[in-house]
Amino acid sequence: MAISKAQLPAARPALSQWFKSGNSITQQFMAIGGRADIISLAGGLPAAELYPVDAIAAASDRALKRWGAVALEYGSVEGLPALRQAIAERVTASTGRRFGPENVLLTTGAMQGLDLIGKALIDPGDLIVNQFPTYLGALDAWRPRHPRYERLDWSLQRPGFDAALRQAKFVYTVPNYSNPTGVLVSQAERAALLDKVLEAGTWLVEDDPYLPLQLDGEAGPSILAAHAARYPDGAYDGPVIYLGTLSKSLVPGLRVGWIVAEAGMIATLALAKQSTDISSSMFTQAVALELLESGFEVEHIPRIVAAYRERRDALCAAASHHLGEWFEWDIPPGGMFVWMRAKSSEIDTNELYSCALEDKVAFVPSSVFDPVGALNSAMRINFTRSSPEVLGEGVRRLERAVQRYLARRSRAA
Repeated sequence: MAISKAQLPAARPALSQWFKSGNSITQQFMAIGGRADIISLAGGLPAAELYPVDAIAAASDRALKRWGAVALEYGSVEGLPALRQAIAERVTASTGRRFGPENVLLTTGAMQGLDLIGKALIDPGDLIVNQFPTYLGALDAWRPRHPRYERLDWSLQRPGFDAALRQAKFVYTVPNYSNPTGVLVSQAERAALLDKVLEAGTWLVEDDPYLPLQLDGEAGPSILAAHAARYPDGAYDGPVIYLGTLSKSLVPGLRVGWIVAEAGMIATLALAKQSTDISSSMFTQAVALELLESGFEVEHIPRIVAAYRERRDALCAAASHHLGEWFEWDIPPGGMFVWMRAKSSEIDTNELYSCALEDKVAFVPSSVFDPVGALNSAMRINFTRSSPEVLGEGVRRLERAVQRYLARRSRAA
């Protein structure tokens, strides 16, 4: 029987416009990471075999005995009070200025912190001055709010930069082992940026997930600590909004992160969080508190740092042998990534990415770290997830992919 037009289902409403500007690369490399046939050098993931399963099991036991049903309830939006106090004490020790629990909001990973900052501060068309290239997660978190971006020029001398700071809702930076480049921003550059931010009267978002992964030397004080040193007295009322997490120093599965800021901003962000998840997991926060109070993190970090240093060195050695003809890079002093820059404009890493998947290896092309997607001459390689042997094989597969990619381009020319 024929169906009339009147009987056909009506078209459903279209998706929100921001999806048209999104990317699916994070979903892709998270899915690829679970495939045994592909070597993923893409995700920013810790080494799963180093996760302290036994220590977390013991901490879970202690947390349940200590907190009972409290750990299994909904909790306050701001998070478990005892863990907020512990984080405040940690920040006080690292900055030399008193921070209290009123300065701390616990989040479901630092990624939620970025989302909450977007909810609290960004209206459509607002300007963000961002470190470039920029962490993909931050761009994804803020994409639905349709901001504009201006590159953070660390020389601070570009014409119009001061005016951009005055217009910006905030400056976004990852000064310790930046994602994706692995760069450690100097203390002098941090101080100069802080001067500019104070002069402009804007906010400064300091995203610091990689602080524990200091592979060579020390990172030095945070920008938050630098501001605290200048103004050591009274309740903290500075412009720095600091994000931290246990995902890199312990495990990502706890999903415990935090925001440190002046009390009024914390209250605002808590209001934004209320409409997001009501409360983060009290259970994982209680487990995290047990791990911190026991000093386990201090014992565990040297073990993962030693392993990651070996893996970084193995990746860079293999790359020197197999990729040095086409790419250049700096050896990162910490973090999780090597940023490889193409020596020739013939290499478009968006196109190379497809070839690499054919050779069963994955990386992250540079375009996704550019708010407008125009940066196509570099790739981010992760070294923390895989053993030195797997990294070596992954680099050899990349070499084959580059060779096939360039051969295809030559035939098409």
